[in-house]
Amino acid sequence: MVQLGYFTIDTQDIDKARAFYGGLFGWTFDEAESTPTYLHVTGSQPPFGFTKVERAKDFPHLYFRVDDVAALCERVAELGGKAAVPSESKSGLTAVVSDDQGVSFSLWQPAPGF
Repeated sequence: MVQLGYFTIDTQDIDKARAFYGGLFGWTFDEAESTPTYLHVTGSQPPFGFTKVERAKDFPHLYFRVDDVAALCERVAELGGKAAVPSESKSGLTAVVSDDQGVSFSLWQPAPGF
């Protein structure tokens, strides 16, 4: 079964997002998992955070947890969608893909321990 693995919310200002959502919901943030362009929310299920961008979208970006990013990228193309080359980070492999109608989401293959 494929499940939502995590998601991100775009923001133009990480510090403002921290103040607003921390003040609104009482969220705390994991500084060890955060960077200047990513703010990780502590203890959420599924995990998520804020990504700094120049132009924010008004909807979250979804990452579906999968066992094999490369195989699913091939399958996306077979079904008429598009897939970017997977990228690697400490949390695993991810690839931004879009369906055959242009709706984008990501595939995430967690690194061991995630």
